[in-house]
Amino acid sequence: MITKPRKPTYGAAIRLARIALVLASRPYGWSFAAIQRELRISERTLLRYLSACREQLVDWSGRPVLQIVKRGTGRWLRLADQLQAPRASRYRAGALYFMLTQLEFLKGTIMKESAEDVWESALRVLPTSEQALLRDFDRKFFAVPYAPKNYREHDDQIDLIFRSVIGQNTLRIDYAGLAGEGKIHDFDPYTLAAYRGGLYLIGFSRLYRKIIYLAVERIRKAELVADSDRNLARFAYPKSYRPEKHLDGSFGLLDGPDTEVELLLLADSEAYLRSRIIHPTQRFHRRRDGSTVLSMRVRGTTELRNFILGFGPWIKVLKPLSLRNEVARLLGEAAALYNPGTGRKRH
Repeated sequence: MITKPRKPTYGAAIRLARIALVLASRPYGWSFAAIQRELRISERTLLRYLSACREQLVDWSGRPVLQIVKRGTGRWLRLADQLQAPRASRYRAGALYFMLTQLEFLKGTIMKESAEDVWESALRVLPTSEQALLRDFDRKFFAVPYAPKNYREHDDQIDLIFRSVIGQNTLRIDYAGLAGEGKIHDFDPYTLAAYRGGLYLIGFSRLYRKIIYLAVERIRKAELVADSDRNLARFAYPKSYRPEKHLDGSFGLLDGPDTEVELLLLADSEAYLRSRIIHPTQRFHRRRDGSTVLSMRVRGTTELRNFILGFGPWIKVLKPLSLRNEVARLLGEAAALYNPGTGRKRH
């Protein structure tokens, strides 16, 4: 038996009106998930509403006034481009300024100054009434960086690196290791990556014949490489290269063997970690006794070890045994620093 689709009811009309009002203040749209949650409707009901809108809510040329756009795996609803609200420019300026707050660790470098130039250009084209609302953006948007590095003395190198990444120019880099030893790399810079308040250059080292990463602050000297005809050497950007393959979630750029890890979360550590993406493979398992285990598969455990140490008694390593023993040893040494009975010098 074929049933006709239900006509929108009075309640449905109110919900559609709410959607329209919200979209007028959200130039970049409203996610399907958020609409369903706010209006307490199913996806099927929402799609039924939108089907009716496509037929009835059209502009003078017959085009629907609502658009569905995809972002990642989700769908968003927004006003059609020709109906974008006047606040869109203010909204974009706010979004741009907030992004600038994330770059505070680059203060004093050409990259931060260039980004600020873009902000100033965007600000100048806004109406005077809009500009007045942006005067307090330094207080409306703020970021607290994580132990940022200071790059004021590396501006020339950052400028050269930035241009080389864009232009695909090979660099000759004098690089200091942690102990100060030097290596000379002819280096194809693929990616300039920001990680925990620091800059890292990922690319192909002709010295090691593989992709490695270099900490920008440890680059003692960088210069462009010229070919036999004195033209700047350029490299072809590899189609198969993806930077995420050379990172390991929140545990950085250090590489190592694939390792299955299980961590027992104690006290409030579960609530803290569940709201965060610390690794692409993370999984939370509730055990019968009510406790929670976080499992993941990481490449090397050096930075993971440091992460666990920061939680002190609120995370317990279950596996692997080698990591468990290492963390136990380091926590014991840390505790000994505060134990007057160890015989160590107290400060």
